[in-house]
Amino acid sequence: MKTKYFLWMAALTLGLSSCQKEFDPASYAPPLNIGGYTSSKQIATSNLVAYWAFDGSYADSISNTVGVNTGTSFAKGIKGQGLQGALNGYVVSNTPAAVQGLKSFTLTLWEKMPLNDKGIVGLVDVSNSTSFWGNMTVFFENGGTAASGNLKFHLNNAGADNWLGNYALTNPWDKWNQIALSYDQATSTYKIYMNGAKIATQVIANNGPLTFQNASKMVFGTVHFQTTPSLTTATGKQDWASYLVGQLDEVRIYNKALTDTEISSLQKLEGRGK
Repeated sequence: MKTKYFLWMAALTLGLSSCQKEFDPASYAPPLNIGGYTSSKQIATSNLVAYWAFDGSYADSISNTVGVNTGTSFAKGIKGQGLQGALNGYVVSNTPAAVQGLKSFTLTLWEKMPLNDKGIVGLVDVSNSTSFWGNMTVFFENGGTAASGNLKFHLNNAGADNWLGNYALTNPWDKWNQIALSYDQATSTYKIYMNGAKIATQVIANNGPLTFQNASKMVFGTVHFQTTPSLTTATGKQDWASYLVGQLDEVRIYNKALTDTEISSLQKLEGRGK
């Protein structure tokens, strides 16, 4: 009798354990919350005026403006796919009207590139069709080394040049980095961020609201005079300029200067694929 009892108890225990759900520690973890946000989509939603995810498409998902590809492709990005650049490769797009009319702004992007040993590397350039430099140019300057890179920006405000940089970055090559640039017209203040942290603040006295000029085109993966044909009548290709042979992803433009917390939260969320 004892033997039958023990066999029955063993069978009962085995049956109960097979019905129990395996413990998943993640199911008890609190939901991800960074700066009060759980997704990059939640940050300044009403102020996002252009967004290129490069997830198998060259389109701005806000205005549905589609870029024209020359020699680029898609590869694994920081979120989904991203733009894979190439020597002599770039994407030209009509500039969305909301970008042409910016007064204050924030531009954020992710890049992953090798050392620019062939010339300056333009990442995003809102063209000025009659000027040597564009209206808003983000690029890595010449003079980088294996351990450092020089980040630089150019803005055109009603014909006046706003130069920002060089900003020396430590070991920026061959890894994903988020770059962000903001401008607040009320205080004439630019702020520059790398991977969610502010690295510089520059005030240009009495700069006021931005006014871009002749800004109907923009380019990803180089500067505006390196395209064929050049996007500006002021100049053609320069032997000291080159192309992004790495990746570009998650290009966002807002019509306001985001706060430090918003930019930090955006970097952390996008870096987690959110």
